[in-house]
Amino acid sequence: MVSAARLWLNTASFAPGVPRGAHHNRTAPPKTAAVIGTLAAMQVKHLLLIAILALTAACSSKEVIDENLSEVELYQQAQADLDNSSYSSATNKLKALESRYPFGRYADQAQLELIYANYKNGEPEAAKSAAERFIRLHPQHPNVDYAYYLKGLTSFDQDVGLLARFLPLDMTKRDPGAARDSYNEFAQLTARYPNSRYAPDAKQRMIYLRNLLAAYEIHVADYYLTRQAYVAAANRGRYVVENFQETPAVGDGLAVMVESYQRMHLDALAATSLEVLKLNYPNHPSLVDGQFVPQVTDADNRSWLSKATLGLIESRPPLPPGETRANQDVIKQYQDAKEAIPKELLPPDNGDEVQEDQHQAEGNNSDRSWFSYMTFGVFD
Repeated sequence: MVSAARLWLNTASFAPGVPRGAHHNRTAPPKTAAVIGTLAAMQVKHLLLIAILALTAACSSKEVIDENLSEVELYQQAQADLDNSSYSSATNKLKALESRYPFGRYADQAQLELIYANYKNGEPEAAKSAAERFIRLHPQHPNVDYAYYLKGLTSFDQDVGLLARFLPLDMTKRDPGAARDSYNEFAQLTARYPNSRYAPDAKQRMIYLRNLLAAYEIHVADYYLTRQAYVAAANRGRYVVENFQETPAVGDGLAVMVESYQRMHLDALAATSLEVLKLNYPNHPSLVDGQFVPQVTDADNRSWLSKATLGLIESRPPLPPGETRANQDVIKQYQDAKEAIPKELLPPDNGDEVQEDQHQAEGNNSDRSWFSYMTFGVFD
């Protein structure tokens, strides 16, 4: 039906009987009113035919479920659709089964099957909503652990898109929201139902998710190091060491702590963290012949003008150790405010000092050369 609609759409773009490019031919005979009316009627017919085909295709996509089906027949058809991977059709039939027979024999089972059908149909929000509804309505159901498991599995696969299935993407650099939700949901399953048949698989997935979340924290800490946010980087590294024990990222967390403390000149904390790193992870990549090697190079804070001119033009001189731009701005504001005070309001000593400074400035101005005056003191 779709191909026929596309065919009619292609043929209706130009009317039969009218040569293509005739509107560019200045010698073409003028069209009569009868010809114009015939062409307009044909175009209207084509548009109506396209609309009918589109409506037919739209209506055929929506399956009509027989209202005379019994509960058993409806459930059997839904099971057949699930076996044939027709998850959209199975979802519609399971919803119809639940609405027509809410207190029937297969009502609870239909709600469980609906969670699975939504999950396989690529609708994670609908699957999680159905799982939460089943847990809320049937907390003592013998198969409620299956609802917990499917809820965690839905969050587990939520970030795995089409590219992640076929391309080697680093999942540790993705947003950890769904991974964190999946870990918490699997943790609920294993805590409430430790003897469940789904508990072993949930525990294995929790190990993977824990390693993934720890590696994500290390990526964030490395970003803070490149941005010279050493306090935030040290906090991230300590968070990994304290909360993600027995993960491969603990060694990286210790290395981040050592590097951050060294950048902040906290030698005692850096030495303690380094000793722990050497004792527990002697083969860590940041240790070369027993010496710590920073993994992040110093950032180049020069302006783009300084980088473009290879340092020949420096917009602002580098700050001395312990000095900040904010501190310099405050001192400059203080000096400007002090100079703006009228002489009458200054104490005698301060007035004399101001006069001496003015005399010295005038003396310096008198000693300036003509080249300095012409260049406005740029090359002084």
